[in-house]
Amino acid sequence: MPLSLEYVFTLHVELAPPLDFGSTHTGDRRFIPIVGGRVEGPRLTGEILSGGGDWNSVRSDGVVHVLAKYAIMADDGSLINIHNEGYGRATQADMRIVFGNDPASASLKKDGAEWYTKTFPRFEVADGPHVWLAKSCFLGDLLPPDRPNHVKVKVYEVI
Repeated sequence: MPLSLEYVFTLHVELAPPLDFGSTHTGDRRFIPIVGGRVEGPRLTGEILSGGGDWNSVRSDGVVHVLAKYAIMADDGSLINIHNEGYGRATQADMRIVFGNDPASASLKKDGAEWYTKTFPRFEVADGPHVWLAKSCFLGDLLPPDRPNHVKVKVYEVI
């Protein structure tokens, strides 16, 4: 039976300006604090809590490694831990534009054809109405930022 994807929700993640660590042995490293946001979709709605962050690096070959960890409070009060890791393609210069004050001006965003960032979100949640998150595999499509300090990730359950 072939695999398929079912859209479950979108993460609207609000960010603080990145902290740039410079060139390290893992690539050009930055930390982007997560300061809030919303989760909206047919299977989950809630608030993204402040206090998490994305530790990403751009390797010399232009591969971006993203690793975001943060918490969601569902509208029913349930707490959900998310570990969202993945890969994209961009140069360090592209990343400075994307996470700068005018991401819509980035040449890689004009038609969206060059943007590629996919993630593999994993969830930790107590037994209850959202335990399905801990029992399935998911794929995330991190969309090109269209405004400063904000990213969207469309999340799909692998069926």
